[in-house]
Amino acid sequence: MPGPLDGVRILDLTTVVMGPYATQILADLGADVVKVEPPEGDVMRHNAPMRSKGMGHIFLNANRNKRSAVLDLKQPAGRDACLALAKSADVLVYNIRPQAMARLKLGYEDVRAVNPRILYVGAFGYSQRGPYAAKAAYDDLIQGAVGLPWLFREAGGEAPRYLPAIVADRATGMQVASAVCAGLYRREKSGTGQRIDVPMFESLLQLVLGEHLAGETFVPAQGGLGYGRMLASGRRPYETKDGYLCMLVYNDKQWRAFFGLIGRPELLRDPRFATPEARSRDFEGAYALIAEEMRKRTTADWLAALEAADIPVQRMNSLADILADPHLAAIGYFREIEHPTEGRLRSMTAPSEWSESPPEYRRHAPRLGEHTREVLREAGLSEAEIERMIRTGAARV
Repeated sequence: MPGPLDGVRILDLTTVVMGPYATQILADLGADVVKVEPPEGDVMRHNAPMRSKGMGHIFLNANRNKRSAVLDLKQPAGRDACLALAKSADVLVYNIRPQAMARLKLGYEDVRAVNPRILYVGAFGYSQRGPYAAKAAYDDLIQGAVGLPWLFREAGGEAPRYLPAIVADRATGMQVASAVCAGLYRREKSGTGQRIDVPMFESLLQLVLGEHLAGETFVPAQGGLGYGRMLASGRRPYETKDGYLCMLVYNDKQWRAFFGLIGRPELLRDPRFATPEARSRDFEGAYALIAEEMRKRTTADWLAALEAADIPVQRMNSLADILADPHLAAIGYFREIEHPTEGRLRSMTAPSEWSESPPEYRRHAPRLGEHTREVLREAGLSEAEIERMIRTGAARV
């Protein structure tokens, strides 16, 4: 069954993680994504571990359902071929700085001249309206810019550190995918394309300041910056007699149940815990109380008791635990697929579930230049033109 974006063609000029993750979401949803790579390929092709040169694990996990064409955009023939591909595309996505796209003569006006209906979507570090416009940006730098390492230290970490996940790239990638879908809907209504910028700094700030703007939400301010519950040093997995457990006592019903479990119902009348507002003013005290009690029983005992009391609880999984998780096994989250060159691979399914037009795995992550001839033919280039481009290095197969 065709996916919801069946019939949409996306010209993907992205590399590393942010852009490829965004276009993989769109490809999973059924779009025909043509990935244009430089002669050396997407840099993530070369990130170990891998079975074959140029087919690294991160690349494989961000580029399924795409076709790969290699063009040297610094050569006039490569640029012209890219514009030929843009003529029939609904969307062009790139994630280098706009200044670099302008130097390649592939800026918005250049692309719009060959296809006025195209959505020209840029994902880069910072809004082009401010003084950071030309600054380079990577995940670590953006995490620092939005305050994540500072928040880690503020919440009781020994020293500032980055979140050990590529959160800025992937969060922005989801914003890109969302913007593309909204842009396509708007074009269906208006008939016109447009330029869409999705900057990393401003996108990730939405995740951080949604709670940490705190008292500065109000003018004049009603307290300082930082959401107390997130910054409480006790907000961490609780130590039990024999391990750790993730648990959250949140609303009045859950607090009543928890006080019953520990045999201290009188705490319901304690002014520190009696109301949601009181608890929100002393998160450290609430977490300390729970931590003291959690150390008195085993993980298994607490799991059984908390689940019976309908208090939210979850094991603290390791990465190995996730691969063996029974829920994920039941829903088929991990699938084993056969790649024509990489052999047996474990693939993650698209996380959204649809009653009609579901996302699906249709194509393996492509080898470098695997579809160069195919997509150039579709763009209208003759066999002689394609072979000349390959001989001169403007294209590669």
